Amino acid sequence: MPFHKYIFTPRLLKEYDGSRDNYEPGTLEKYGDQLLAALNLMWSFSYYTSPILVSILYRRGYFVAESVGTFAKVTTGIGLLVAVSLCMRGLGRSMNMVYVRFAETLENARRNSDRCGEPKAALRRYDFDFQQWPIDYAVKAGRYGKNDGKVATENTPCLTFNTLYSRKPTAQRNKNFWISSLPCQIAAYVAIHTFGIRMIYPGSVRLLQSYVEPMLIEGRTKLVTQCNGQRNKVKTADGNEIDTIVVDNRNKSANGKTLVICSEGNASFYEIGIMSTPLDLKYSVLGWNHPGFAGSSGRPYPDQDQHAIDAVMQFAIRELGFLPENIILYGWSIGGYSTLYAASQYPEVKGVILDATFDDVLQLALPRMPERISNIVKIAIRDYVNLNNTELIVRYNGPVLLIRRTEDEIICSEDANLGTNRGNYLLVSMLKYRFPNIFKQEQETLARELLTKPVDFIKNVPEQYCTSLLMSYLSDNGNNGTSRSYPLEIGADYTTEQRNSMVTFLIKKYLVDFKSTHCTPLPEEFFQTPWEIPSETDYVFT
Repeated sequence: MPFHKYIFTPRLLKEYDGSRDNYEPGTLEKYGDQLLAALNLMWSFSYYTSPILVSILYRRGYFVAESVGTFAKVTTGIGLLVAVSLCMRGLGRSMNMVYVRFAETLENARRNSDRCGEPKAALRRYDFDFQQWPIDYAVKAGRYGKNDGKVATENTPCLTFNTLYSRKPTAQRNKNFWISSLPCQIAAYVAIHTFGIRMIYPGSVRLLQSYVEPMLIEGRTKLVTQCNGQRNKVKTADGNEIDTIVVDNRNKSANGKTLVICSEGNASFYEIGIMSTPLDLKYSVLGWNHPGFAGSSGRPYPDQDQHAIDAVMQFAIRELGFLPENIILYGWSIGGYSTLYAASQYPEVKGVILDATFDDVLQLALPRMPERISNIVKIAIRDYVNLNNTELIVRYNGPVLLIRRTEDEIICSEDANLGTNRGNYLLVSMLKYRFPNIFKQEQETLARELLTKPVDFIKNVPEQYCTSLLMSYLSDNGNNGTSRSYPLEIGADYTTEQRNSMVTFLIKKYLVDFKSTHCTPLPEEFFQTPWEIPSETDYVFT
């Protein structure tokens, strides 16, 4: 390979050769990379602080004609330093036989697009800068799910009306209101597109990623060497490249026939995230990183996240060969949004598991922000980061399991107050939609009261009786024994006592409590196949 090509080949992190050590670059490559990394850090710092820096430089007179020559010299010096650093890196790589073998392997894989071919298998022996990993799967035109070819339409949940802030197009708003709210709209736009999106998704901050990089490398190494995981790059419909890894256990266990797709939290990565729980249970597992996280390109705005999870779903179905009815969607914390969006688009999936998630991110943001900027916060969330799980969960009629952490310090509106856990509101909203005649106003109040304490403290109700009522309703109303046709009109003629019993029964079926804080890994026993109303053919009364 010509010398100049080594300058722009990717940074090699590790070779999976049985050694636990990472790749050790030579002296020239090491110092060349360090100089480039320092310059990149300086550029990032100056970019984000540019308004302050420009103001300081202007006040000190650095924008006058006499200073142009100084700036030119500084720019020339930096350019020369970059060129020297690149040459050092390229020369060092060309002299390292481990890197030379890797570079040749990468070139062979780029010439062969077969994901399962021998060149790609050889490339998977290396861990390197994922930006230059060849694409393994690109989304075809159209959507596999129910809204074919469309990620966002006028009916898409995240673009609907909300009582706190109207999402009507600007041209339809009252002109006076629009003019008066313009300063707030500008402030909201600037806030979200600078620090706001990074506050909501701190995992997209490069400084944090640099800090956790050794842990990410170690986590990937474990997934590849111990679990036989395969890393893949999936290209989305909007051009982002998503970092994924799949552990295929179909030929190793009964659970392996089911694929669990894991959606991580706002500062979590698949390398060190929630994949471990389903892996311990021998499921097949697919992990992915949000746009802007680790090896994934882009930014974690809702539209890009929607494209990302849709591409992951298409990859799982079309490339890996899993049927939707053999896929469980598993989301933790903010990953519940990605999970519920996928469920709304692929309603045939086997089930949804939501761990420590919320109903609406706005309800978490408002208590944590000064009240005087609440209008800006509302506009910023509703216009740009409208993570409203309540609007999504009613679009999926399959089985759902909510895992609530009783000591959660993140998802509660008030610290140490279980009744303010936003998962409670998500559960009640789903049950009100699915069973409207059971969840009258009185029963909704009862449900919220019951959810102020752990589920284990809620009194038991006759489970067999409640189950038989639901099964009989499905059988008598032409649902062919399936509950995937919500809302159900059951309960219109029930007494208050019957409705109350059903409320208690349904809460205990859809919700599991885990005595834990927000970030504790989920134990195996809490990862359960979500409950759904059984059919008469497979239910045995005891």
